[in-house]
Amino acid sequence: MDAELPKAQVGRPATGWEDAVALTGFILVAVGQASNQVLARGLAGSVPPFSLAFFRWSIIAIGLAPFAIAAVRDGKIPLAQNFWPILAAGFLGMFLCGGPVYIAGVTTTAIHIALIFALSPIMVLLISAALGIEHIGPLQWLGTALALAGALLIVSGGHLESLTQSSAAWGDLLVVCAMLGWSGYTLVQSRVAARASLLARVSLFSAAGALCSLPPALQEMWATPAAVFNARALEAYVFAGFVPGLIAYAGFAWLGARFGSVRTSLVLYVAPIASALLSWIILGEPPKLIHLVGGLLILGGVWASLRK
Repeated sequence: MDAELPKAQVGRPATGWEDAVALTGFILVAVGQASNQVLARGLAGSVPPFSLAFFRWSIIAIGLAPFAIAAVRDGKIPLAQNFWPILAAGFLGMFLCGGPVYIAGVTTTAIHIALIFALSPIMVLLISAALGIEHIGPLQWLGTALALAGALLIVSGGHLESLTQSSAAWGDLLVVCAMLGWSGYTLVQSRVAARASLLARVSLFSAAGALCSLPPALQEMWATPAAVFNARALEAYVFAGFVPGLIAYAGFAWLGARFGSVRTSLVLYVAPIASALLSWIILGEPPKLIHLVGGLLILGGVWASLRK
């Protein structure tokens, strides 16, 4: 859910109540984000993945449509010039991070999904460095190495041979592909109609993601209509569209506008913790020692990589 956030509030001293509001907001947004990973694991393939992604992104696109319509009407989002960038952002951030993640939930855990996605800032940094946008210093290289080591530890389970032998590892690798898509989305979305609000742009990106998800979703609807259209699936669509969707995006945008991008970036560190706790409470999948070690390596590496 990375985005270019307003910077006017950065560095402004906060009062005690503002700190309390910020902490509460961070926790709620992190829980909202983590709930999608728990949903992927909890459904375990019982709801067709691309149908779930299609309806989720459709709900988000429609729910945020008033922001997008206003931005288009005011000329802040010229659709003709931004059609292909919007489609690219929707494909990278919504399509690749939709159905594939729900497929991965059949064989991998919500904790794995959260920790692998925590690598996204590292990938953004590496891609930016490769494109000449960002210079990587020694501390950032150290952070990158630590984070990648943590990811390899988690994906392999401590045994490198499992990367080719374990079905769970292949689920993790699918999440890695989704994480790379999200990293690309992070770079692309901030360059699309930068004058428009985050929520206006997310509406259009979600519409593009729903469009990309539609062909495989139609195939699922044709092949397994009973699995796509039932009460359990409907509940999943509504939950995915609202909790890790509209509510999480709106909360993230509010935090960014109220507290600035620096403090809002703390969500990166809270989300994996929220995922671990929700997985334990809801799914009965407590974190293991390897998750703690790998998670510390990843989060410590991300922290170091964000230092200048």
